[in-house]
Amino acid sequence: MVPSPPPLILASGSPWRRQLLDRLGIEYRVVAPDIDETPAPDESPAALVERLARTKAEAVAERHADAAVIGSDQVADLDGDILGKPGSETAAIEQLRRQSGRRVIFHTGLAVAAPGLPAPLVTRVIVTTTFRELNDDEIVRYVAAEDVTATAGSIKSEGLGIALVESIASDDPTALVGLPLIALRRMLAEVGIAIP
Repeated sequence: MVPSPPPLILASGSPWRRQLLDRLGIEYRVVAPDIDETPAPDESPAALVERLARTKAEAVAERHADAAVIGSDQVADLDGDILGKPGSETAAIEQLRRQSGRRVIFHTGLAVAAPGLPAPLVTRVIVTTTFRELNDDEIVRYVAAEDVTATAGSIKSEGLGIALVESIASDDPTALVGLPLIALRRMLAEVGIAIP
């Protein structure tokens, strides 16, 4: 007899991650983790997203030991500087000014904790985004039109933000929205959750 797959939990309060996970047509529930997302001193963008994804998965798995738990986190990387969630329209405008005409790497960390694993599975997917030259009027109009205060790098590529870029390059386009589904499918298969 084939063992039943573990129940699945998404450790995230993000509605965008829920929308992405819905695309896989599997049952899951949401439990938002409560962790400190402050970067450690001199922590690289890559190390930060991997640590935060793992920490989110572990924090929820501690309370739900029978479940497979997905953790994910994302930051924008502008020449090694971490651009996280701006938190305000003023900070979003400043982030977009800095990114205008520049190449920005979005790092998305992904972790899956599951029963029987000694440690969560962890990976990172990168998306290279080239912003077009943006003037202040365009930036201000964009920030007024789309709430990006809780979005890494102040851009929602799944919405109006796509108009701010010249190109996007990645092996997994869903990574830019915050949950890399291609990598996630592989990781879930490793813990006994088949899609489809």
